[in-house]
Amino acid sequence: MKFRNIFSKPGGTLPTAAISALCVAFILLASAMTASGETKDKVPAGSRTVVTAAGATFPLPFYNEAFKAYWQRNSVPVTYAGIGSSKGMESLRNLQTDFVGIDVPPTREQLDSLPAQAVVVPMCVGAVEIAYNLEGVDNLRLTGELLADIYLGELTRWNDPRIAAVNPGKQLPDKEIYPIFRLDGSGTTYAFTYYLSQTSGEWKSSVGTGMHPQFPHGVAATGTPGIATLIEKIPGAIGYASSGYSVAYNLQRAEIQNAAGNFMLPTAESIAAAAREASATNIMITNSTAPEAYPISCFSWVMLYKEQDYAGRSRGEAEATVCVLRWLAGPEAQVIASRLNYAPLPTEVAAKALETLDKVTYKGKEIK
Repeated sequence: MKFRNIFSKPGGTLPTAAISALCVAFILLASAMTASGETKDKVPAGSRTVVTAAGATFPLPFYNEAFKAYWQRNSVPVTYAGIGSSKGMESLRNLQTDFVGIDVPPTREQLDSLPAQAVVVPMCVGAVEIAYNLEGVDNLRLTGELLADIYLGELTRWNDPRIAAVNPGKQLPDKEIYPIFRLDGSGTTYAFTYYLSQTSGEWKSSVGTGMHPQFPHGVAATGTPGIATLIEKIPGAIGYASSGYSVAYNLQRAEIQNAAGNFMLPTAESIAAAAREASATNIMITNSTAPEAYPISCFSWVMLYKEQDYAGRSRGEAEATVCVLRWLAGPEAQVIASRLNYAPLPTEVAAKALETLDKVTYKGKEIK
């Protein structure tokens, strides 16, 4: 049984080939501390302004809490609209935001489409959780291949023998499976389909990886909140959502089998285990071989222009933007991430993030 797309039309897919060329720039060991050893996240006098951002919904729970804390700390409001990675990129291209959130490293083509040079900065590590609505069935276990077949429409009943085989002792109902997917351009979808392509040859050849691929089966929703709402309302539904949404919507979460054969829930510890595999040649950490890793873990980034003197921006606006991002990559904000089922940035990645932000300028001069 196939379901119509109920919100809008999907677009194309994002190719994966250009990712590897960007890896070295993102994951290098470096230090971005001042001579006194303190991070440069203090808002200079006269710099206070509203910082406006938009983009990926994947880090939205973290950003919401972090920016509340930043307001309390510095009295600088930061607004972040979770409109998806694709629309976030558009807002940066159209000079509508100070920075944007993305869940997929941009391709060279995307970078070249911007009116000026941009920098990409890692900000958090999270998970794509598999949430479901199945009364009386807790701690459901699934493999990547089973997930792919559910979204391909090849597994349509919850009591299918293949699902039962990895859930011994559980009473699975004879109920239809309703897979929910994102229709808008989404980095969360990219990470999810990247993982499915790693674990299912059929998925890789027939659907592949993308921010808005052509899902062959299921019900479409706009945004991660849209997915979570439909799962909450439809018995038998299953879908993917970024860290924190399952808790926020009180949804059941599935244990997903990792490359080592262990079934793992997305926790700060299991996400951190996957993040430790990050390196200069590996920033996609899905399907990690670490025994305790949650297999659908991934980084989330922000993008901003390297030269902040554009579109009539003041130095104060530039300083406020860079200061909030320095704070977001630092230890105080990363503790907030850990509380929300994200993992803190690995030490070397956080250092590179701060080093990159130190290269952002206003009228050619470093922003102190």
